[in-house]
Amino acid sequence: MNDIVTLHAGGTPSAPALVLRPWRGEDVAALLEVFRDPALRHWTSSAVENEGEAMQWLRDQERGWTVGNRFGFAVLEVQPEASQGRLAGQVVLKEVASGKPSAEVGYWTATHARGHGVAPRAVEALTGWAFDVVGAGTLEHLELLHQVDNPASCRVAEKSRYRLDTVLPPAPPSFPREGHLHIRRRDS
Repeated sequence: MNDIVTLHAGGTPSAPALVLRPWRGEDVAALLEVFRDPALRHWTSSAVENEGEAMQWLRDQERGWTVGNRFGFAVLEVQPEASQGRLAGQVVLKEVASGKPSAEVGYWTATHARGHGVAPRAVEALTGWAFDVVGAGTLEHLELLHQVDNPASCRVAEKSRYRLDTVLPPAPPSFPREGHLHIRRRDS
C-alpha cells in the first residue's frame, strides 16, 4: 500500500504546496538534519542521533505500513523549480485496527517550516484519507493528543477541526505532564 499512497495539500500565498508520501531510505540525511532541532526533540518521543538510528526509524515506519497499524508520511514542501521536495515534517495515523472506531493522528514540523501552516494542511490531508480510505465505513473519529504546555500543537488541532475533548492526567514517560485530547468526528 505504501508504494502507491501519495497525498497532497495545496499551497497558500506564503507557503508552497505539500506532498505527503511514505518515508524512503533516501530520507535519512534530511531526517538527521531535522532531528538536530532541540525543540523537536523536546516534543517527540523519538530520538534520531545517527545514521543507524535513522535507518531503524525508517524501518519502523515501513513495518507500520506492512502490518497496517501505523501509516507515517514524510511531508515535503514542493517548490516549482526543484526536482525534489524539502522535508517539512511528518504526519502519522497510528493505532489503526480493523473494525476499531478510532485511531490517533500525530505530527511534527521541521524548524524551517513552522508558522507556515504545514502541520494543519498535512493533518487535514491525512484526516481525509483516514476517513475516506483507511477507515471507510468503520472509523468514527480520530484522536490527537499533546501536552498542555504545547500551545502550538493546540493551535494545529483547532485549525484542523479537532475539538478539545478532555484534559488527560500525566502518563510518564511519554507524557510527563497533563495532556489535551482533541477529537475529530467523521461528520465534522
